[in-house]
Amino acid sequence: MRRNFRKVRPDDARKTVMPVNNKTGVDDAASTARGAASSSAASDRATGKLVIVGASTGGTEALREFLIPMPADAPAILVTQHMPVAFTQSFADRLNSLSRMTVTEAVHNERILPGHVYIAPGHSHMLVRRSGSAYFIELNQSAPVNHHRPSVEVLFHSAAQCVGANAVGVMLTGMGRDGAAAMLEMRQAGAYNFTQDEASCVVYGMPRAAVEMGASHESVPVREMAQRVLARAMHGGTKNPL
Repeated sequence: MRRNFRKVRPDDARKTVMPVNNKTGVDDAASTARGAASSSAASDRATGKLVIVGASTGGTEALREFLIPMPADAPAILVTQHMPVAFTQSFADRLNSLSRMTVTEAVHNERILPGHVYIAPGHSHMLVRRSGSAYFIELNQSAPVNHHRPSVEVLFHSAAQCVGANAVGVMLTGMGRDGAAAMLEMRQAGAYNFTQDEASCVVYGMPRAAVEMGASHESVPVREMAQRVLARAMHGGTKNPL
């Protein structure tokens, strides 16, 4: 039997030639759907995982304890820490001197790369923007959110929108509720989320709010956070990567 052929163009896939079933078209539709799903999965793998972190009161030491164990080739980490503009650059420099990863104050439009930690500057909200298979930093000076700029809510919301299941969310110690609602959005978009446990928090405010909203998958002592986050980001489970 002679079969006709047509070209199918999934949104982010390479051109694929698929046979047309002249009788029902069912087999071809299923094959096309599988091809699109495969292409989407390949695109997600190309972008890699991002670790998205929010912190406030007590967060400077919690971040130090979280980042020091991270290997040099860990997935990229984006951090919004509530901090005045005069201190974020020196904070990034201090963490860089202690960490095997490269820690910098984030710059607008820079590409997000593995092995790097990006600290939101004290004057701007930090967001994730995706272009094709790459992620980029976006900074803006729009109005404070939850009384903060930078706001954890803004970063987490952008991760829910642009990163989805490629994100691992982390809520560290902090006062208030900034980021809790958007962390739930991240979970609903497919992210896996961790909160710092009450015993190791300086202030169990932001993590508590996230837990109460159902945004957190696990509450973890800060000393174990790096191991658990890496296991999820790099292996999708409980294997110890450190």
